[in-house]
Amino acid sequence: MVSENLWNKEMDFNAVSAFCEDYKAFLTACKTERECVSFMEAELEANGYRNLNEVIRRGESLQAGDKVYADIMKKALLMFQIGTRPFSDGMRILGAHIDSPRLDLKQRPLYEEGELAMLDTHYYGGIKKYQWVALPLALHGVVAKKDGSVLNISIGDKPEDPVFGVSDLLPHLASKQMEKKAREAVEGENLNVLVGSRPLEGEKKEAVKAAVLQILKEQYGIEDEDFISAEIEVVPAGSARDYGLDRSMIMSYGQDDRVCAYTSFRAMIEMEAPEYTSVCLLTDKEEIGSVGATGMHSRFFEDTVAEVMNACGCYSEIALRRVLKNTKVLSSDVSAAFDPNYPEVMEKNNCAYLGRGPVFNKYTGSRGKSGSNDANAEYIAWLRNILDNGGIGYQTSELGKVDAGGGGTIAYILANLGMEVIDCGVAVLNMHAPFEITSKIDVYETYRAYGVFLRN
Repeated sequence: MVSENLWNKEMDFNAVSAFCEDYKAFLTACKTERECVSFMEAELEANGYRNLNEVIRRGESLQAGDKVYADIMKKALLMFQIGTRPFSDGMRILGAHIDSPRLDLKQRPLYEEGELAMLDTHYYGGIKKYQWVALPLALHGVVAKKDGSVLNISIGDKPEDPVFGVSDLLPHLASKQMEKKAREAVEGENLNVLVGSRPLEGEKKEAVKAAVLQILKEQYGIEDEDFISAEIEVVPAGSARDYGLDRSMIMSYGQDDRVCAYTSFRAMIEMEAPEYTSVCLLTDKEEIGSVGATGMHSRFFEDTVAEVMNACGCYSEIALRRVLKNTKVLSSDVSAAFDPNYPEVMEKNNCAYLGRGPVFNKYTGSRGKSGSNDANAEYIAWLRNILDNGGIGYQTSELGKVDAGGGGTIAYILANLGMEVIDCGVAVLNMHAPFEITSKIDVYETYRAYGVFLRN
């Protein structure tokens, strides 16, 4: 049922509103990968999931109906509900990512210049650097101490907290800056965060930096050297908010890709007695190429599936390969929504619109489909059938005009393992900006679509 505007569809709009209130609370609470994992693990435990490491340590077996989860370095998360069918029949996987574009503090970030205390940053992911100046920012992350303790840091989002920011050049003195290309107007090395201006009484050298260090030590237990083993992200401050006079949309940081992560997660924990083993895969590092131990190019996914199969008594290397070959996946990632301010980059018959439900991208990549997974027609036909039978509205899209640009997801990485994969997610305005926009009806219908996928 390729949809028109879903607000015209008969639907329980109270359920839409309630679901989106929960989603906004999640966005407000979870601005880093670690915060997402911590939030979701608590929910999983409350919904009967067991830590896979405990199952392995105790030598326990898994059987149909059992639910387990595993986190990867506290920055990626896998959850399984064992189905009634044999593992060899394959799995149903919802795969999203929980990292988002941001600024990261460097390992030696704190310095003083012009009697101002600054934090040096390195931007993460594809951002427009000029969008990150002159807006309130918060600090979220962890500081690992030499004694093995780990401090959780969250400053800037509670009402009583201070906020921080990257200063911008006033227009009166910006004539040369305004002549530059947008990508050059603000340089990466100038995305330095202002954190203090009051000198420490009696201190003669770098007194403002000394004052900031005193606050960090007294209030947060952080020494200057502790930044070496810290992961602190600079993110937009503030809560997720209703957007528009009609409150039909949501504005928040991090909706790429936490909108698909949350809807996948909710669909997963609300599953009951699946036929096929259901999996929710929430990965890290997608915004920088899915690299590293917590990114999709790592072996953590295959290793964890092997452990689950072993606990079910059906693991072998050839059995694992057969399971992967028979698996169906929705790469749950966002798509670019049509923007009436910039219609020239979209081909209107093949782009996503707010309010028309989850978006299927047969392929992403750039220009000549470079770097894409190109989903099989037979798999798309199967999806059409189950979604139409489930009364789910959906749409199809490409990521802009053929030569306008492009992008990628984790889809091709999973497809490399022999699975049937297609991208399916929520349309987003302002993608990769500090504040992104989604439609509430799209968020809810995507959650429903993911549930239909897992049940089929």
